[in-house]
Amino acid sequence: MSHYDFFQNRECEYFPCHPGADPETFSCLFCYCPLYALGDKCGGHFTYTENGIKDCTHCLRPHRRENYGDIMKAMGAVLELARRKEGDRK
Repeated sequence: MSHYDFFQNRECEYFPCHPGADPETFSCLFCYCPLYALGDKCGGHFTYTENGIKDCTHCLRPHRRENYGDIMKAMGAVLELARRKEGDRK
């Protein structure tokens, strides 16, 4: 366990922003999930709305300290996706 793998903002008006989350263990470090762009390969618990939008309301994967290492390992896939998107713009 490290000091950089967990952060809380208890003053946030949405804290904790997921229903049923334990405020004592809820990490705000990845407030906006960096794996969202991976779609169905993010590894989290999500659904799709009727409009086809990914709904991560019940996913706590990025908000648990013990998942920090897994999130960081998956960032390679996010960076690759960004590189491909950047290549499409050229």
